[in-house]
Amino acid sequence: MSNLVPPHGAKTLKPLLLPATERAEEAKRAGKLKRVPLSTREVSDLFMLAMGAYTPLDGFMGEQDWRGCCVDMKLSNGLFWPIPITLSCSQELANSIGIGEDVALVGGEDGELLGILTVSEKYTIDKKLECSRVYRTTDPAHPGVQKVMEQGPVNLAGSVRALSEGHYPEAYKGLYYRPAETRAMFQEKGWSKVAAFQTRNPMHRSHEHLAKIAIEICDGVLIHQVLGALKSGDIPAEVRVQAIDALVRNYFVPGTIVQAGYPIEMRYAGPREALLHAVFRQNFGCSHLIVGRDHAGVGSYYGPFDAHHIFDTLAPGSLEIQPLKIDITFYCHKCHGMATGKTCPHEEKDRLAISGTRLREMFARHETIPHEFSRPEVVEVLQAYYDRLG
Repeated sequence: MSNLVPPHGAKTLKPLLLPATERAEEAKRAGKLKRVPLSTREVSDLFMLAMGAYTPLDGFMGEQDWRGCCVDMKLSNGLFWPIPITLSCSQELANSIGIGEDVALVGGEDGELLGILTVSEKYTIDKKLECSRVYRTTDPAHPGVQKVMEQGPVNLAGSVRALSEGHYPEAYKGLYYRPAETRAMFQEKGWSKVAAFQTRNPMHRSHEHLAKIAIEICDGVLIHQVLGALKSGDIPAEVRVQAIDALVRNYFVPGTIVQAGYPIEMRYAGPREALLHAVFRQNFGCSHLIVGRDHAGVGSYYGPFDAHHIFDTLAPGSLEIQPLKIDITFYCHKCHGMATGKTCPHEEKDRLAISGTRLREMFARHETIPHEFSRPEVVEVLQAYYDRLG
């Protein structure tokens, strides 16, 4: 028996990737089907479905589930789910597809075959409703809102049979782990309490401090990195991995960290995305999610602790995973170390605020990176990357 938290809304994981023995025959059949092109976000959602990260979903959502997610964060069966997982297409293509028909899902510029959708429903959505509820804004400058507004006018719903996980398994060997695999790792280590640390950036001293607080509470930490599409200016995944490797190797007790990556494309939905992160981290076997300042936010759309507060609004039993809400972290010159607002009694002038945005600025401006901001081994990796950029 496993001591780990159960998958969300299910006794067992529900990966939608067909067994390797069945894929060739299904791919051959899919070659004769109508082709539905996927956006980069939809591709990433398909890969999350394929690996079982979106357990217990069996495909892309119908209208009732879409509306329930937007309005009260519940599927039509009452299960908690905070962000719609949908697939859109053009009106012309939708008109050509019948209910019950199988269609081929393709992605990328070369139209790579990724899966088969059995269409159970076709419907239109209120895009402004989705944006205002999920993103708390309809501002087209918000990257998540922009993606929704660019969607086709019709959503296709139905069960999915995934035929591929794209380039991720090969490109990120030793990092790309499916939920079943991280659960096996945790069990092998004898862990039952595992905290997930979400990142799309190399880890600076504040991130390190958050992870070490979690290690004091849990058996270990899953440093879980975004491998999908990022914002312009973000550090590429392969460089980020090298930087985090250097940090873990030099500043963490061996056996307390597992590094992994997953293929999602960030929506930057702030509080709602923090909840989605909790849902699929539970599927990966995590009992806790580290929620820091402005989790999954962008710009000034969300308050620094909105992602903390949203967990307090959930009905009991919505999630098994628990948030580890941690205050803003900084380096205090009087404390001579990392601290938070709950542990440091000193004034603002004694505190060095640390952020990934500021770190990127310092590299871009060729400023000296102080040791209070980032470990020298991490700086060395990142400096080499910026030197290559010129």
